[in-house]
Amino acid sequence: MKIKVSKSSIKGSFVVPGSKSHTIRAVAFASLADGESSIFNPLLSEDAASALSASAAFGSRIIKEDHIWKISGHPPSQQIPQSFIDMGNSGTSLRIFSGIAALSNSEIVFDGDKSLRTRPMSPLLGALEKLGARTSSKNGFCPISVRGSVKGGKISIECKSSQFLSSLLICLPLAEGDSEITATILNEIPYVEITIDWLKSFGIRFEASEDLMNFKIKGGQSYSPFTRSMPGDFSTATFPLVAAAVSGGDVKIYNLDFSDRQGDKEVFKMIESMGTKISRHQDHVHVSSGNEFKGGDFDLNSTPDALPAMAVAACFAKGETRLRNVAQARIKETDRIACMTCELRKMGAYIQEFEDGMLIKNSSLHGTQLESYADHRIAMSLTIAAMNASGESIINEAESASVTYPDFIRDFTNAGAKIQILAE
Repeated sequence: MKIKVSKSSIKGSFVVPGSKSHTIRAVAFASLADGESSIFNPLLSEDAASALSASAAFGSRIIKEDHIWKISGHPPSQQIPQSFIDMGNSGTSLRIFSGIAALSNSEIVFDGDKSLRTRPMSPLLGALEKLGARTSSKNGFCPISVRGSVKGGKISIECKSSQFLSSLLICLPLAEGDSEITATILNEIPYVEITIDWLKSFGIRFEASEDLMNFKIKGGQSYSPFTRSMPGDFSTATFPLVAAAVSGGDVKIYNLDFSDRQGDKEVFKMIESMGTKISRHQDHVHVSSGNEFKGGDFDLNSTPDALPAMAVAACFAKGETRLRNVAQARIKETDRIACMTCELRKMGAYIQEFEDGMLIKNSSLHGTQLESYADHRIAMSLTIAAMNASGESIINEAESASVTYPDFIRDFTNAGAKIQILAE
């Protein structure tokens, strides 16, 4: 799907959908629990659908009602009814369910779309093998196969993606023996903290070092069925936040819980430090333009998903902005550093690209033909850039926004954004 975007500002209200990180974890834990779990306000998106498909493939019984998913789990020690699972575009689901597959004696083959086949799996597969599983892959990428069962043990692992560690933390309490994990590298710590909070809610016995680089996990444990509502997704909230900040817009954003562990809540502090007015109220956050929008220096290691939107924000900020310590943005759905550098330069942005980030100077952008690379966060970020550029822009594969924000075009159009869906 192509969209045409022209200069516009937004004003109105946004109700943020449920968190992708929490929804996928909820589906995973429900799949492992013996009994029926109820998930309220799940994210209704392609990534979440991939997690549900994996859960069903593992034998879970799933009932979908209005804003409620009921999942009756299937103990992983039993025979898995489906031997091939298509994970679509969901890297989080792939990593987490690969760990779950290592608990079963069945062989499970995982694959996905073109983008998912670029997501590295070697560190996780190597760790699972050392713990007793058998795996194979295409040079460390999908398609992969996993067969258990993990027995426990001691491992070291580079966690350039926090999803590797989260996968191990979810599956190893159900292993036969105790386990010890040493992370030699750990990015995106808030996502590990989300996993830890889930483990604590089940009473799982484990020890963690203060820096979360070392874990001791008791084996032979289990997960109980649960009822839980998913908090709003701060990664999704980034888009109306940045759009209002750079366009002089005025928005109210609902369904956000700032006590939640999600790392991208820090983006609100970043945008506020650049000069945007942000006020928190009991049920919403009010975002409006300040006197001056200026650049800054931001460490995005804990918030890699924010890089595309922050790169757009930097183009409209006075002075220059440095986005740094986020090399893992290169191994997401795309190489987001390279892709955003390329597309924003097409629009006239001044950008220096570094291995771990970008230096961006205040720039006057103009409309042009843009590629989203079928990356949902790039598609949405470029839409915001085009809303604040002269002329018109055409963005290809804009339907990719549905991976995490299916109502993106509708919500932004309702708030005043000039977005037109073009016939193919």
